[in-house]
Amino acid sequence: MNIDFPTTIRLKKEMAFPTSMKRDLISMLDVKDDLVEIIDLAIDLKQQSKSGASIELLKGKTLGMIFEKSSTRTRVSFEVGMTKLGGHAIFLSTNDIQLGRGETIEDTALVLSRYVDIIMYRAKSNKAMKEFAENATVPVISGLDDKEHPCQVITDLMTIKEHKGKLKGLNLVYLGDGDNNMAHSYLLGCAMIGMNVKIVSPKKYWPDKYYVEEAKKFGVTVEVTDKIEKSTDGADVVATDTWVSMGDEAEKTKRIKEFQEYTINQKLMSLAKPDAIFMHCLPAYYGYEVTKEVAHGKQSVIFDEAENRLWAQIGIMVTLNKQ
Repeated sequence: MNIDFPTTIRLKKEMAFPTSMKRDLISMLDVKDDLVEIIDLAIDLKQQSKSGASIELLKGKTLGMIFEKSSTRTRVSFEVGMTKLGGHAIFLSTNDIQLGRGETIEDTALVLSRYVDIIMYRAKSNKAMKEFAENATVPVISGLDDKEHPCQVITDLMTIKEHKGKLKGLNLVYLGDGDNNMAHSYLLGCAMIGMNVKIVSPKKYWPDKYYVEEAKKFGVTVEVTDKIEKSTDGADVVATDTWVSMGDEAEKTKRIKEFQEYTINQKLMSLAKPDAIFMHCLPAYYGYEVTKEVAHGKQSVIFDEAENRLWAQIGIMVTLNKQ
């Protein structure tokens, strides 16, 4: 089926990025100038694909996917996404490549750049992520590191826009671990798009000050508090994440005790606006960060959110590979 793609997704020669100006997505700040375009592009491509149209905008391209941390949604969504775009994806765990056996990050980045057109890296550390991107000669997309999770927050913003029809002026409240990659990317992503954001977390787990200060530069209301009572009052979006991220398993007992009052339950959701939505990037641990009643309730959009990882990442890959 032949279609006329909207202007936002036509790959024009004059919009090409020469090799010397290749683009990466390591932080939300990397897309501060075209975040709205990426979200709209993802929604456009989702609608077109579901209508039966071909969206093979990266035909013949190859995506290399490096996983230092396992994932269900990240692997499947990127692999299926590249297939829908007409390309091919290669899965590489640290058991499959020399990066996990002593080869330097620099050499791995340089070698893989000779084979593939784009690289998705799910890394243990932000330091490794930055070093990899600095040495790769093709676009690098963060599939998560210990500081940020940009693909997930772009996905969440896309999902919010689908359900709310807008983003600017909305209020997002995040409860739980404030010093993790989701909280940091929410601070930046929400602020960049014009949403007010509140992080509700024990003081010990407040966000890195860098992300708070960067978010404030965008002129929205940014709040960090440990006060749970009425924290969700007036919220358009209520969000959370697991209390025990990969790498924090040794602290599980301690974390569960310290976060036990921060469970999102029906009482907290009832304080939000009547049409508020609940979000969680999954996997969810019911009875800890959220009750199953909320996660599977009428205000929850967690499975729309999970599906949209596919479409948001399609939008990201197309944007970074404009020719």
